[in-house]
Amino acid sequence: MDVLRPELVWIDGRCYRKNFVSDTPLETGPDEMEEEEDVGMTTGCRDTVYADESCDIVPIQKTDSGYKLTLDLPSDLFKFIIGRKGETKKRIERETKTQVHIPKVGAGGEVVITGSDRRGVLSAMRRVEILVDSGRAKLPFTHFLSFPLTATAIKKGFQEFKSNVLSECGQDQGIDASIFQNPDKLHLTIATLVLLSDKEVAAAARILKECQEEIIAPLLQGEPLQVDVQGIEYMNDDPAMVDVLYAQVHTLDGSDKLQTIADSIVEKFVTAGLTEREYDRVKLHGTVMNTLFRKDPSASPDKTDRKAAGNSKGRPFKDRESFDARNVLEIFSDFSFGKMDMNSIHLSERFSSDSNTGYYKCAAFVEVT
Repeated sequence: MDVLRPELVWIDGRCYRKNFVSDTPLETGPDEMEEEEDVGMTTGCRDTVYADESCDIVPIQKTDSGYKLTLDLPSDLFKFIIGRKGETKKRIERETKTQVHIPKVGAGGEVVITGSDRRGVLSAMRRVEILVDSGRAKLPFTHFLSFPLTATAIKKGFQEFKSNVLSECGQDQGIDASIFQNPDKLHLTIATLVLLSDKEVAAAARILKECQEEIIAPLLQGEPLQVDVQGIEYMNDDPAMVDVLYAQVHTLDGSDKLQTIADSIVEKFVTAGLTEREYDRVKLHGTVMNTLFRKDPSASPDKTDRKAAGNSKGRPFKDRESFDARNVLEIFSDFSFGKMDMNSIHLSERFSSDSNTGYYKCAAFVEVT
């Protein structure tokens, strides 16, 4: 890490420096190593307790007894600040000589940090930020950005693909109708997001609108973004043991406009602190077969980490039963699903369905052309 150019973190419209803190851990017992324990919070030297100063714009108030700072955080993140039996919160308070006031579970409100020393309050704030950032990364995503691939021609092509695969490869290991995507939900994923409050959803919608104005409109200049959905691919090493099969998407004019839009949107959302970068470039693909779609009557319909009750012989089986895609890849390698104009980008709710369109419920969207 370049200490002269620390990473900047944007939280609720405010900018903070992520300064270097020694990663030499304090000795802890096995009972303290819990999932909600403080990650990257402890230091090997008490002299560095205030090393995590923030940027100039800090929501701190002077009070009669010292200083006060409030953080507007979703209640789902409170547990990561509290820790096992409250030990994480107690450690923050002890090492920074502050008091961290957290609303009761299920109650709304702000996290309030108070203390007699300004540096101690700022240090406690930074530790809380690290904890909630780490905690958020552990939570399943709630929303995602996508290009819908639901034009009539694409859905018709997909139905033909499904029918042909079941007809010609239905006897192959693991292939059945349950692992095919719902044609009303065909899409290209741009990024996944963990949005835990209406405020965070509104922030994501605002950033998406900025993407339309600053990225999409200048790049396309009113021209349609036309794509050809043709060919299939997989992402693991063994075609005989595949979990997900994708349709490939290409721009009709051979340009990289679709890729540029997707990469630029991710960059915008990363800068805003609303998602994390997973790869240098967005992997543009449309899922057509996924073993997570496999029917499981005993499982919750809104969980991807579903546990099967058992197979026909009463024995439990793995969450995902891979399928043999070798024949599918050989026969349908250049299958054409159809062509379409990319008309919009959606901020969609995971595990949802719109009663009118069948697509995911839309929290926000922007027109592409």
